[in-house]
Amino acid sequence: MLSLRLPMAWYVGVDVGTASVRAGLVDRDGMVHAWASEEIRVHQPQAGRYEQDSQDVWRACCHVVRQVTSNVDVHQIRGIGFDATCSLVVLDEDFGPLPVNEEGERCRNIVMWCDHRAIGEADQINCTRHAALASLGGVMSPEMQPPKLLWLKRNLPDSWKKARHFFDLPDFLTWKATGSLTRSLCCVVCKWTYNVDSGWDQSFWDEIGLSDICQEGYSRIGVDFLGPGQPLSGGLTMHAADELGLHPGTAVGAALIDAHAGTIGVIGGDVTGLGLACESQPITARLSMIGGTSTCHMALSDKALFVGGVWGPYYSVVLPGLWLNEGGQSATGSLIEHIVTGHPAYNELKKIADASGQSTYEWLNRRVVSMATEGAAPATLTSDLHVCPDFHGNRSPLADSSRKGMVIGLDLSHTCDSLVQLYLATLQALALGTRHILNAMTQSGHNVSAIFMCGGLSKNSLYVQAHADATGLPVVLPAEAEAVVVGAAILGACASKDFTSMQEAMQHMVRVGKVIHPDPAVRSFYERKYKVYMLMGRNQLEYRSLMSSTDHRANS
Repeated sequence: MLSLRLPMAWYVGVDVGTASVRAGLVDRDGMVHAWASEEIRVHQPQAGRYEQDSQDVWRACCHVVRQVTSNVDVHQIRGIGFDATCSLVVLDEDFGPLPVNEEGERCRNIVMWCDHRAIGEADQINCTRHAALASLGGVMSPEMQPPKLLWLKRNLPDSWKKARHFFDLPDFLTWKATGSLTRSLCCVVCKWTYNVDSGWDQSFWDEIGLSDICQEGYSRIGVDFLGPGQPLSGGLTMHAADELGLHPGTAVGAALIDAHAGTIGVIGGDVTGLGLACESQPITARLSMIGGTSTCHMALSDKALFVGGVWGPYYSVVLPGLWLNEGGQSATGSLIEHIVTGHPAYNELKKIADASGQSTYEWLNRRVVSMATEGAAPATLTSDLHVCPDFHGNRSPLADSSRKGMVIGLDLSHTCDSLVQLYLATLQALALGTRHILNAMTQSGHNVSAIFMCGGLSKNSLYVQAHADATGLPVVLPAEAEAVVVGAAILGACASKDFTSMQEAMQHMVRVGKVIHPDPAVRSFYERKYKVYMLMGRNQLEYRSLMSSTDHRANS
């Protein structure tokens, strides 16, 4: 009997994160055969302000794509997909960069996703209580695009006057690749308030003071839209193909925000025989977590579920026909780095780790285990040390960008072991924050039985175990460490028409790796730890109320 073998087909996934661009060469089975990464510069002119250069981002994309495709026949590359952070790109009528800063630096024309300059504008928008806010958990974040646009109009009138194209970064990348101004539904629905059924809502833009956005038929923010992975007309242009080192006309899929690409790259894995409840349940029983600088918590549902303080429900922004709720923590990987590198013992610890041939975090994780007293679980090292992780505000489920971080239980020690304990307490706090988000989702109708995790933080075994223990749920990891890149490649695979649907592509290209189960021995510990976590949040509000009081007479 003859064996019919399909010709070799490759797909390229490009993932633009906060500080680096990554690309992978992926086959039909979702295996990454080549991978490359390049840093991109982040400008931080002042606290809460983060900017980038769109030309620098595109240059890095071209470089990593050339690296991963250098040893294959580019005619065998069937499609390419892009994902990126939900940052705002500002261009003039000639598609040239415009400054988003008072210094007039055109090379800083991106307001990054994590930029909080527009907190005041977000508060003003929220005070309108407009119906468009219902799909955002009732509260618009300063990380979304309308507050940033309003800030630009108020503070940089020259840039505002000259601006003709406002892109979400994922859509900017597909425009560079294809010349198409078509936007991804994922971007405009999740970050711009576009409604799949009714389109742009002029009353919203009028009420928040951006009626000029409605002029010329919304051409500055998008008039044509496609679902994730749908092919953009014409594929790669001659110019883009030359820059990327690919063949002109190569299929390009409509893009995704990075966390949403991570969902595509992890949530559809086959768990047959692993003894997980989600094996016999629909995909809506799976929560995807994409953890890096920040973390997103993505829950799908077959009907619209409104969760207070959690973004969504968004229709068909990840998978057609399903709704998405998106929780998140604005600072996770960045918080861990802040805690570790800011500790007095960091330099000493780094020397010890380097001398032992380990990374800083490998050494920290091993030291957590070795510090535990005989018979005690390592998690209990933080019985008297507690962290509130809202150092960059609380995205979900409190939707309060003014929240601050807290640490309770410090002493005068500045040893490496004191750093180890604070590091562990921070990981646990982030895991308890995930539990807080999950509880809010559950109360509103979600029924999650497993967490599917990817991103840089999923490579930290202690972080993963803390999440299993704090939530009481198994955590499923992908076979491919770079699952977000795989998700981006799936967009290219869908655009190539090698698969009939996103679901079919996921079934072929998403593979499951390890499963981390909760440790029943620490269940009681985490129950008590969660009560402390919630109490810290309530106490912070009380502190704020006391200090904002205009009555200075009492000492009570």
